[in-house]
Amino acid sequence: MDTALILWSHALAALLFGMIALSQIRLAPSALPRLTFQIALLLTALWALAVAGIGSNDVIARVAESVRNIAWLSFMFALVRRDRGAPGSSAISYIYGIVGLIMVISCGLTIIESALSMPGRNLLVAGRVNLAIMVCVSALLLVHQLYSAVAPRARGGIRLVAGALAAMWSVDLTLYAAAFIGGEVPPALVAMRGVVVALLAPVFAVAVHHNGDWTLQLSRTIAYQSISLAAIALYLLLMTLATSMFAAIGGAEARIAQTAFVFGSTSMLIGIVSTPRLRAWAKVKLAKHFFSHRYDYRVEWLRFTETLGKPGDGAAPLDARVVKAVADLTDSPAGLLLVPDRQELGVGVGWNWDRPDLPVSTAPGLARYLEATGQIIELDAVRADKRREAKTDMLPHWMLDRDDAWVLVPLVHFGKLAGAILLARPPVDRRPDWEDLDLLRIAGRQAASYLAEARAQEALSDAQRFDEFNRRFAFIMHDIKNLVSQLSLVSHNAERHADNPAFRADMIATLKDSTTRMNDLLARLSQHHNVRSEAVAPTAIGPLVARVADGRRAQHAVTTRLFAEPCALADPVRVEQLLGHLVQNAIEASDHDDPVTITVDQSGHLVIIDVIDHGTGMAPAFVRDRLFKPFVSSKPGGFGLGAFEARQLAEAMGGRVDVFSREGEGTRFRVTLPVAAAVEHAREQAA
Repeated sequence: MDTALILWSHALAALLFGMIALSQIRLAPSALPRLTFQIALLLTALWALAVAGIGSNDVIARVAESVRNIAWLSFMFALVRRDRGAPGSSAISYIYGIVGLIMVISCGLTIIESALSMPGRNLLVAGRVNLAIMVCVSALLLVHQLYSAVAPRARGGIRLVAGALAAMWSVDLTLYAAAFIGGEVPPALVAMRGVVVALLAPVFAVAVHHNGDWTLQLSRTIAYQSISLAAIALYLLLMTLATSMFAAIGGAEARIAQTAFVFGSTSMLIGIVSTPRLRAWAKVKLAKHFFSHRYDYRVEWLRFTETLGKPGDGAAPLDARVVKAVADLTDSPAGLLLVPDRQELGVGVGWNWDRPDLPVSTAPGLARYLEATGQIIELDAVRADKRREAKTDMLPHWMLDRDDAWVLVPLVHFGKLAGAILLARPPVDRRPDWEDLDLLRIAGRQAASYLAEARAQEALSDAQRFDEFNRRFAFIMHDIKNLVSQLSLVSHNAERHADNPAFRADMIATLKDSTTRMNDLLARLSQHHNVRSEAVAPTAIGPLVARVADGRRAQHAVTTRLFAEPCALADPVRVEQLLGHLVQNAIEASDHDDPVTITVDQSGHLVIIDVIDHGTGMAPAFVRDRLFKPFVSSKPGGFGLGAFEARQLAEAMGGRVDVFSREGEGTRFRVTLPVAAAVEHAREQAA
């Protein structure tokens, strides 16, 4: 059963791969990846045909398998080499070369094995199986690297090919692992491999129609991952060879020796790799020998901006994020921000920087020098300068005395110094080269723009607070003017009516009311106090109107008419304040003999309060364009804030202020507020 399945499955796979290869041969290869792909398809068909016709254990079938693997590796390498300018392409080429060499050695061992007698042949069989396992593991790692490097526009075709190759080599790995454990390959696994390869043929056929231009997008990260995967594969090979050696030695303690060796070597390797200094050293050496540039600028800039713009309440303050973002570029373990303080540089926020003994500020000359030149100062070069040039004397002694202080990066924004960052020495000590200086210079400018923007926001916030204070003071000046007018009238009438008991009682009431209002004005000057008010609640409007009228009668005749006794949902303090503004405006616009009238009525769900005068009136254009704008007034010496604040107070309670006026006939200000019962009823229905 297994023999028949091996024959027919591999024969079917040979037929399918041969058809795909022939369909591709008719097309002229437009690039090297397409040519190697065609060759790999053809060699896969020949390998499957050899297994079906001769058998999987024959030397020709094994050599064909090795040649097939080399062909697919060449196809993958052609994809990688197509993007020659990508970072890390040289490093990946070395890895492909090593894996290809292992495949060639495995093929050579297969040929030599067939020519040897049984005693020498057994040792070569073990070596060939170990190398076959190594080939499968290395190929799977390179397939993973290939899949990660695929450009988005070409991912459709190469993604399918990578998945199919991964499946093919996974089956091979299972087959050779079984041979390593049991000493021979089970026929059932060989049959399964034939079935899997036959099923993979349609996947390659679909990939042919979605291959695009086989373009890859390599990156430095992919290069590091590939090198790491190659190191892992090398480690697995060494472990396999070492355990095979212990097994060949034999003895009752072979299994214990294998376990102790694997556990001990793995623990030691993990301990070495986890050392930060070793990781930094490896990164520097790889960048120096495999890449044309030290930095992957795209990755570094993405990480830099991500650190600066990190959102969230738990994020560090901007100053600390700026220091960390610049320090991460050079792998510096710590950094210190120096901020402008008058003509000096003061010590600001530190990131991982121990700063108990640092002085408050530096010499003035350092800030001027950094702002004028924008030059990055290498502290090691300054320490080595025996002549102590003028610029070196600007540096504080505490900075030069610290051996971990590496470079000082100025943060210049539009010719102004926004600060400077002192970076600690990286784990692998080196002198900053031109790439370090260029990257730090650009990052310093970007960081300076962030700091300058943050400080501009703080300045704007301060200006807004001053603007709020000035606005509040302008309203208070308007109210003080009204109080002064009221008190002046009381003082003027006191000369004629001081002997009248009724006048004296009214004067005392006016003085008490004026004192209360002035205390309220003082409270409103506080930045933590807006307007002395209460939450909106059912409020009887009639008593409020009567109180406002009584407070103004000593100044001018004010009459009230209550056509209803409505209860509005309002804040009594705000209602009294806005009516005071409107009544005062009406008094100032009226003749001495024309009384001001306040009427109260209810229409449906609205409370209507009218303040009516028969004064000079206003033009329609003034009402439309200027009446409710602050600091615009038609009265000499007026502030133009009464109507503006009255409308704001009404709208804050859910009401509004309208005006009806004619020149020479007078003005009617209408305040509408919601009826309390209607609002409560609407809330009950909504609930």
